[in-house]
Amino acid sequence: MKKVLLTLTALCTLTGLLAQPKLTKDNIDEVLAAMTLQEKATLLVGGARAAIVNGVTSGVAAEVPGAAGNTRPIERLGITGSVLADGPAGLRINPTRANDSKTYYATGFPVGTLLASSWDTEMVEEMTQAMGNEVLEYGVDVLLAPGMNIHRNPLCGRNFEYFSEDPLLSGKMAAAYVRGIQRNGVGTSIKHYALNNQETNRSENDARVSQRALREIYLKNFEIAVKESDPWTVMSSYNQLNGEYTQQKFDLLTTVLRDEWGFKGIVMTDWGNKAGTVKSAKAGNDLMEPGNQNEIDRIIAGVEDGTISREELDRNVRNMLEYIVRTPHFKHYKYSNKPDLKAHAAVARKAAGEAIVLLRNENKTLPLAGGEKVALYGVSSVDFVAGGTGSGNVNKAYVVTMEEAMTKAGFQLDPKLAAFYREHKAYDKATRELTAGTGWSTWGGSKLAETVIPAPAINQEAKDNDVAVVVIGRNAGEGADRRMMDDFELTAVERALLQNVSAAYHALGKKVVVILNIGGVIETNSWKNLVDAILLPWSPGQEGANAVADILLGKINPSGKLPMTFPINFMDHPSSANFPYNYTGQPNRRGVRTPLKDIDYTDYAEGIWVGYRHFVTRGVEVSYPFGFGLSYTTFTYSKPAVKAVADGFEATVTVTNSGSVAGREVVELYVSAPAGGLEKPTRELKAFAKTKLLAPGESQVLTMKVSAYELASFNEAASAWETAAGPYTLGFGASATDIRTTALFKLKAAQKWPVHNVLAPETK
Repeated sequence: MKKVLLTLTALCTLTGLLAQPKLTKDNIDEVLAAMTLQEKATLLVGGARAAIVNGVTSGVAAEVPGAAGNTRPIERLGITGSVLADGPAGLRINPTRANDSKTYYATGFPVGTLLASSWDTEMVEEMTQAMGNEVLEYGVDVLLAPGMNIHRNPLCGRNFEYFSEDPLLSGKMAAAYVRGIQRNGVGTSIKHYALNNQETNRSENDARVSQRALREIYLKNFEIAVKESDPWTVMSSYNQLNGEYTQQKFDLLTTVLRDEWGFKGIVMTDWGNKAGTVKSAKAGNDLMEPGNQNEIDRIIAGVEDGTISREELDRNVRNMLEYIVRTPHFKHYKYSNKPDLKAHAAVARKAAGEAIVLLRNENKTLPLAGGEKVALYGVSSVDFVAGGTGSGNVNKAYVVTMEEAMTKAGFQLDPKLAAFYREHKAYDKATRELTAGTGWSTWGGSKLAETVIPAPAINQEAKDNDVAVVVIGRNAGEGADRRMMDDFELTAVERALLQNVSAAYHALGKKVVVILNIGGVIETNSWKNLVDAILLPWSPGQEGANAVADILLGKINPSGKLPMTFPINFMDHPSSANFPYNYTGQPNRRGVRTPLKDIDYTDYAEGIWVGYRHFVTRGVEVSYPFGFGLSYTTFTYSKPAVKAVADGFEATVTVTNSGSVAGREVVELYVSAPAGGLEKPTRELKAFAKTKLLAPGESQVLTMKVSAYELASFNEAASAWETAAGPYTLGFGASATDIRTTALFKLKAAQKWPVHNVLAPETK
C-alpha cells in the first residue's frame, strides 16, 4: 500500500510539472500564480546566468563576456534570462573571448554632452538606432543608458555621459536617444534616478534638495524621457535623497515615477548590494543588480516575516515578466555577433560633425584653405580622447587621432613635432606597462600629461609652418570627480604652451587654433583671447577627429551649441560652494560617524538657480553662455509669431542664411513669465528647433509648440504645478544671452496641476 501511495504521489507530482504553464505575453498572470516563492525572489535578483530546473540551479557560461549583468532564467516556466550591458557612448562588452580568434569590438560613438551640443533630436535618434543595432546583434537585451543627470556643477566626473545643465534639453535628448535604441526591439535603462550629480562618495552621499528644485530641475528631464519615449527600464541611483537611499524611496520610485508619470517598465538598482534589499523591493525596485544570493534570501525572509507583502512581491514579479516577454532572448532572436561596424563608424562621424561647437573664430581664421603646413601641438594630438573612463568607456577597434585625421585631410604636419609626440606616447605606455605590468586598462586608461616644448623650438616651428593647432585634452570618468586645479584650470605647462605658441606665431602674422578635446567644462576666459579660433569637439567618439578635420577644412559648417555655461571662474557657479572640488579622502564612507559637508551630505542650497538660470537672472558675466555656438555663415531671424492652441501655444520664426556658405542654425525658444507669484528665472528654455542645411539666401520657417503645463513652475506650498495667467514674452535666441527677436503670448486663465506632496527634505 505504501508503495502504491508513493507511486501515486510521484505521478501527481509529474503531472503537475508537466501541466506547468510556459510564459507567453498573454499568460503572465497564470505563470505568476505557478511560481514558487523561491522562483519569485530569484527573478528579482540578477546574477550569474543560471537556469533553475525543479528547484535545482545549473550554471551556464556567460553569453556576452563583458556584459554588466543579467536576469536569471527559470526554465520550468519558460522564463528566459536577459543580458544587460553598458553604456552611454556605445555597447560595452569584451573585445576578445577565450579560445576565440574573432573580435567583438563595438563602435565608440560621441558622448552625451556632444550629442546635446547638436540640439538635433532627429540626428540623435538616427545615431542611437545604429548603436541599438549593435546591442541587438551582440545578444544584449538592455543598454544601460542614457546617463542623464543634470550638469549641476562643471566638475562632476560623469558629466561627459550626461547631456546638459537644462532639464528640457536633457529630457528631449534622452527621449530621442531611447527611441533610437528601442527601435531595434531592445531596451534602455535611463539613469541615474536621481541626483547622481557627484561621484565623490556617490554610494552614500545624501543630496538634500528642495521639492521645487527636485521637480523643476532634477526630475523634469526624467519625466520628459518617460512620457516621450517609454524606456523599458529605469536605474535607481546609489545616493540618498533627503535622508533615504533613492533605491529604497517609495515616493520616488512608485508615487512619482509610476503613479504620476505613468512609467510601465521595470526599475533596477545601480550595481551594488545595499542591505535594504526588502525595502528596495517594497519601494518599487523590481530588479537587484548585479545580484547576490543574500538578496534572494532577504526577499524570501521578508515575505515570510511580513516585511513585504505577497501582493507587493507579485507586483514586482509581474513587472519583470512583462519586461521578459519584450526581450530578444525571450523571442529567441538569433543574433549574428556581426554588426556593420564600418557603417556605424560613418554614422558616428556624421553625428560628431553635426554637434561640434565653434567657440571662437577671429577674422575668419577658420575654415583653413587646406594643404597648409601645420605645427600640431599637444599630447592629445596623438592620444585623442574618444570617450570617458569607467562604464562609459567602449572597447573599440581604433580611435582616429588628430595627427591621423589631419594627415588624411591633406595637411602637411611638421614631421619632427609629430615624431616627438608619438615617441612621448610610446615612452609613457612602455613605462606604465613596466611599472604596472598590465598596460592600459580596458576600464578606460588614463590621460597623458602635457609635455614641455621649449620656447626656442616653438619659435623655429613658427618659421617652418603656416599655422599652429593646439589640442588640449582632458579625461574623466566614473568613481571620481574632477579637480579645480590642473583640470578645470589649465596646467602650468598648458598655459605656457599656449602663451609661447601664440607669441611666436602672431609675431609672424600666423594663426593659432585650439581644439578642446575635453569631457567637461574648463576655464577659458583667461586665455581665449590669446588664440584665433577655438573648436570644441568634446569627446567625440572613435571617428571624431575626422569630423574635426572636416570642420577645419570647411567640409562641414559647425552648427553645435553649448548645452551648458562656461563660467569665468569656477566659484561663479552657485553650486561650487557645495561641491567636493578639493576632496582627497576615501571614496566610500559607509558607516561614517561624523558626516562631512559635501561628502556625506550635499546641500543643494542654490535651489533652481542652476546654470544659465543663475547667470542670466543674476547678471553674472560668463566666458561662453548656454546655447552659444558660432558658424562660418550668419543667420537672421524674422517674422516671429505666436498663436494659442488648445493646450498652449505654437510659435514660429523665419530663419534666413544671410551669409556666404551653407549652414544650419539652432533656434532656442526662451520664455519669460509674468511678474508676481513665485520668483522665476529671467528666461527659461521651453523649446528649440534646428534648420535643415540652408544655402546662402535660403530661409526656413521653424515651428515650436509649448503646452501650458510646460510653462508651469512648482509651488511647494500648494504641492502643485502652476502656470500663471498673463503676458509671456517669447525670446527666439541664438543663445541664452542673444535674443534675436521676440513675440508676446497672453494666457487668459491660470492653470494648476496638483501632485502628491512627497520628497520633502527632512526637517531639522
